[in-house]
Amino acid sequence: KMANDATIDEVCVTAIADSFRGDGEILCNPIGNVPVIAGRLAKATFEPAMVMTDTVSVLAANTIPIGEPNAEKLVEAWMPYRDLFDIVWSGRRHIVMGASQIDPHGNQNFAAIGDWKKPKAQLLGLRGAPGNLVNNTTSYWIPNHSTRSFVQKVDIVSGPGYDRISKLSSEIQQNHEIRKIVSNLGVFNFSNAEKRMQLVSNHPDVTVEEIIAATGFELLVPDEIEETRMPTKEELKLIREVIDPHGLRKSEFVKK
Repeated sequence: KMANDATIDEVCVTAIADSFRGDGEILCNPIGNVPVIAGRLAKATFEPAMVMTDTVSVLAANTIPIGEPNAEKLVEAWMPYRDLFDIVWSGRRHIVMGASQIDPHGNQNFAAIGDWKKPKAQLLGLRGAPGNLVNNTTSYWIPNHSTRSFVQKVDIVSGPGYDRISKLSSEIQQNHEIRKIVSNLGVFNFSNAEKRMQLVSNHPDVTVEEIIAATGFELLVPDEIEETRMPTKEELKLIREVIDPHGLRKSEFVKK
């Protein structure tokens, strides 16, 4: 069932899709091309009960190709932006966001680089990250894994990690979950007593040593490390022919 001609972008798409396994009837809310392709792949295969927007204003039951705004949609419901907040506060949502920086405890920054009073680079701002983290399951997609993105301490906290959340109420702690981090090198989570970032799997043709060298803090490395799974033939067909026929996913991957 495995297809061996999968490229790194397709391995990353299926790794992000796998973060939705077991979620059931929730709002799948990935942001950005690669996460959206992954969410649509999960819905089209092992999580059909999940709902997804067309990235504009409706929930669609069919698998919509990305990059085709006029594609036919089987509309299940209308969901304008203001209605999204009701879902956010209710907790019935799994969001995939990006991160310019992330630290060993999962604190995420996409607001600014440098001192916030006079930043070297102004980015998105805090946006909805604080509310997402205290209400919803969150995963991250970081296409450029380096010591500049995986840092000992983030410059500004947009999305709080486990160390900050541990000082807040038990209700907030209960709702807070950083499910998975997928980068262009591997897959990571916080499934350990210390709630520190640990390596789960290295992508094909990437060594554990390369991942450690590209990480700006001490990564927990369990004894058993798997290689990130390859997409199945069915998944590859969906990615290449149905969900992303224009290959938009490839734009986030720098050719070496």
